[in-house]
Amino acid sequence: MGRSVIWVMLALAILWSLTSGDMGLGRLPGAGPRLAEFMGRMIPPDLSVWREVLTGLAETLRIAILGTLFAVILSTGLAVLASETMVSPTIWRPVRALLAVIRSIPLILVAMLMVGAVGLGPLPGILAITFHATGMLAKFYAEAIDNVAIAPVAALESAGANRIQQLRWAIWPQMAPVIMRDTVFRFELNLRESLILGIVGAGGIGLYVQTYVRSFQYEKAATVTLAIIILVLLSEALNTALQKRFN
Repeated sequence: MGRSVIWVMLALAILWSLTSGDMGLGRLPGAGPRLAEFMGRMIPPDLSVWREVLTGLAETLRIAILGTLFAVILSTGLAVLASETMVSPTIWRPVRALLAVIRSIPLILVAMLMVGAVGLGPLPGILAITFHATGMLAKFYAEAIDNVAIAPVAALESAGANRIQQLRWAIWPQMAPVIMRDTVFRFELNLRESLILGIVGAGGIGLYVQTYVRSFQYEKAATVTLAIIILVLLSEALNTALQKRFN
């Protein structure tokens, strides 16, 4: 009965989404020619801007790396405070609520706030990535702690081990593969999100995309797009390799 209600509610939600509001589906037939015309302006790509593109890619990569690093550091402490098995409900419930609030704030808004606080450049991008990624990683890390087997923890506790010792010798060996998987996944996500932060002045290659498109230099924008595609494909390959390595 419960599953039937869920399926009915899902069907009603889809039906409501399709029928309510002005979706403008009638504009779709004319979108193809306009899109083809726009894509035609990007051919052939202007490779003369490859130095600027490499500079933007390097800055984007630095933003993703440092943002992920700082998020991992912050998430490690917050995960313990958000774990049901490590602290009391009076602690983990407010911490998890805080992490939910962090995740609910759009990254682009965080980036805009950081630009207003510290100015233009890669620093606001790093801070925005750190803030936004912490909300997710801390939650994942806490769940990894809560999902470990209880028997090794209980054995150490009966032997007189404190919480830190239990975490080091009973909990960490079980959660390490999960932590690595979630961290690599978040780094890949951070890299992709860093690509657009330049649009609001938070550094990275997104600034070049905005500049070239607004100045109607579509051939140069095509070169940036190709560089972004290559970077994302390399990131995907690295993610896959690391997943195989740690599984």
